Amino acid sequence: MSSKKPGYAEIASHYRKLIADGTLAPGDRMPSMSKVCEEFNVAITTANRAFRLLKAEGLTAAMPGVGTVVIDQPRTATTAAARLDRIARTGQPYAKKEVSVNHTAQLRSIADPILAGQLDLELHDEVVLRTRTFVRDGKQTVFAVSCINMRALVDVPELLSPEPFDRFWQEIYTARTGRAVTKSPERRSARLAYDYELEALGVNVEPGTPVPVLVLINTFSDEDGPLEVWEDVYAPGLWQVDTR
Repeated sequence: MSSKKPGYAEIASHYRKLIADGTLAPGDRMPSMSKVCEEFNVAITTANRAFRLLKAEGLTAAMPGVGTVVIDQPRTATTAAARLDRIARTGQPYAKKEVSVNHTAQLRSIADPILAGQLDLELHDEVVLRTRTFVRDGKQTVFAVSCINMRALVDVPELLSPEPFDRFWQEIYTARTGRAVTKSPERRSARLAYDYELEALGVNVEPGTPVPVLVLINTFSDEDGPLEVWEDVYAPGLWQVDTR
């Protein structure tokens, strides 16, 4: 902690991020007020105000005889940015009660001009396409798609294996090349889902049925330009927790 004492909003933001990335799962007890005061070196009035803010946002609730607990938010899912923050902080690739399934990896010709532009490629250039579906509490939540520039394959040939990495693949890239990888601000958009996305998310509708979904986009680059565009396609009706 810095010498400057955090305010209640900063303390609330800290726990909001832990809830958003799944470190604190529904049903988990929040730390006691005395623990919060000790950890952040603040008065109990500040800790209490932070907890009141989390309750007002619908993230926690007071349970008689138990204390303050994280409550279930069935219409939210972990974002790529929150997932990466958790991995960097704890080394844990998954939130509690979460797994990823149906991993694929293949070479594909890029047919989307917007995506080609984001990767600084020509239309129909080849990319490494990696997909997986995140499942939490037995329900598909996010279909994740990574489009990776072919130049990364030179240093990380394992990208063509469908097996999941035990750490973020770009850490391996940096270790082998010495090149730092940076992430652009997360972008959000909404569109109609493709049939293969609905299938991956377990949504049973007639082919061609218009189903709106939220899409979060992260772009990663090194000194030579874009390396990866990562899209998280949320199951219909899901959104993210604001971690600000």
